[in-house]
Amino acid sequence: MLVVKIGGASGVNINSIVTDIANQTASGEKLIVVHGGSELATELGEQLGHPPRFVTSASGHTSRYTDKRTLEIFLMATSLLNRRLVGQLQNLGINAFGLSGLDGRLLVAERKSTIRIVENGKRKILRDDYTGRITNVNIETVRALQYTGHIPVVAPVAISDSGGVALNVDGDRAAARLAGAIEANKLVILSNVSGLLSDLADPNSYIPNISTNDIDDAINNIARGRMKRKLIAAREALDAGVKQVIIANGKIDQPITKALKGEGTLING
Repeated sequence: MLVVKIGGASGVNINSIVTDIANQTASGEKLIVVHGGSELATELGEQLGHPPRFVTSASGHTSRYTDKRTLEIFLMATSLLNRRLVGQLQNLGINAFGLSGLDGRLLVAERKSTIRIVENGKRKILRDDYTGRITNVNIETVRALQYTGHIPVVAPVAISDSGGVALNVDGDRAAARLAGAIEANKLVILSNVSGLLSDLADPNSYIPNISTNDIDDAINNIARGRMKRKLIAAREALDAGVKQVIIANGKIDQPITKALKGEGTLING
């Protein structure tokens, strides 16, 4: 079993990824696909006059502040991207089935109604945030789809554990939770870089291997920006029983095939 997370950032080659998913499926691999939506959400927000606001926590993690209007835009973006991916896969003969974590309560999350950030050197509290931390995965929804021959394509939206509110959740960590729940052997996280870079200015400086003992050090001292969350997701996947996590380049041809052959940053459980 393989879980593939398609990054939502600029530069990821969706056509190559979709083609490679089709090839992997044709070879007999069972897959779950999880996707992001950050770039499209940013584009839609700007078009609708509600540009994104990115904030940084005291620990250095960057995230999108999701007020109610931003949540609506995020739902539009992830739904649109989900439809596109499903359509492309269906066109290649893959019986893809699109859904979000709302459907069948696939992803249940605890809402973080307030978040603590650092802005202009000052600590602040932001309220009315619609992001969440996943607390439960109802994996039987995915198992039922697989039993009927479908490839699940999951958007990173969860349902709150109280009130039935839609929540923006981190796509990498959603993929990690799904990988653990389905007992996947591997999780491939496709990004717009070649892996964890030791030098952000050098795209070829990716670190080929990280031990589980070194993940925390990499999060605190090497990773920057969104890569921190990818490593956190990797740690959570390994803790949940996934055997290997690969953070790899989603901009190249055959990105999944090459990742499985060792191109990228490999983290073994």
